[in-house]
Amino acid sequence: MGNNGRQKDHAAELSVMFSHRKIADAQATYEDARYVIFGVPFDQTSSFRRGSRLAPDSVRVAYDNLESFDFQYGVNYPDLPICDIGDLYVEEDPKEVVDDIERSVKHIVDDGKIPIMLGGEHSLSTGLVRNFPDASMIVIDAHSDFRNEYMGNIYNHACVTRRSLEILGPGKIFSVGTRSVSKEEYEDPDFSKVRYFSANEVRKTGIEAVIDEIKKKAGDRIYFSIDMDGIDPSEAPGVGTPEPYGISSTDVRALINHFAKKIVGFDIVEFTPVYDNGNTSMLAAKFIQDFIGSRETHS
Repeated sequence: MGNNGRQKDHAAELSVMFSHRKIADAQATYEDARYVIFGVPFDQTSSFRRGSRLAPDSVRVAYDNLESFDFQYGVNYPDLPICDIGDLYVEEDPKEVVDDIERSVKHIVDDGKIPIMLGGEHSLSTGLVRNFPDASMIVIDAHSDFRNEYMGNIYNHACVTRRSLEILGPGKIFSVGTRSVSKEEYEDPDFSKVRYFSANEVRKTGIEAVIDEIKKKAGDRIYFSIDMDGIDPSEAPGVGTPEPYGISSTDVRALINHFAKKIVGFDIVEFTPVYDNGNTSMLAAKFIQDFIGSRETHS
């Protein structure tokens, strides 16, 4: 029960599932919030450079150095209904973690709020997507992540797009920035059920052409997932599996700005602070402001 006696609020249940770290501008109570930020410090299936479990607090520290007022959106973030409920307490089994995310996010969604997850590895997104089976999905990612299983685990971070396809169905996932696909994935008969925009295609046609195509095909509800390795390593070096020749941060920002009003869930994953020079954490923090600021501006 919330502070105002509203039975639908899940503040009490969520308070025992999460730690109490906060992002600077998240000053609203859970009951009053429209945007609910939380972290999931988990990187158990990461296959190259681990450390994304450290990302949620690194993003929070970087966020402390951003201005709370954004003149481009005309918003003052402390005045907006933003809450940070801390980090989810996680187990070691990826399936259990994904299931826990699904359950906790269901509370947030049932309370009419928009979840914003700070990962952690990309496998975690599956838990959120399960709460939006009627949505389309935009993914920023260097990798196709379309393996059915990897290293014996169907919840590996290399399988998240495949798991999302099983939830959302064909023609509803748009992955932007792709430049790494295995032969096994490429030859999979279901591979074409996801629209992959390669980084080369984005550079050739421009991000506006990508936006136009997604706009024609996506529905009115969109789940937005940012794997930070989708961005070129020159801008976002602190990632677990860096891949050269990526898209730009301004490309990602353009997508966020355009689709903000339709976004019902949002995550930033695969950021590894131990390999960062400070740029990646700051960029991740700024993407949060871009999402909330542009959504408030266009609402």
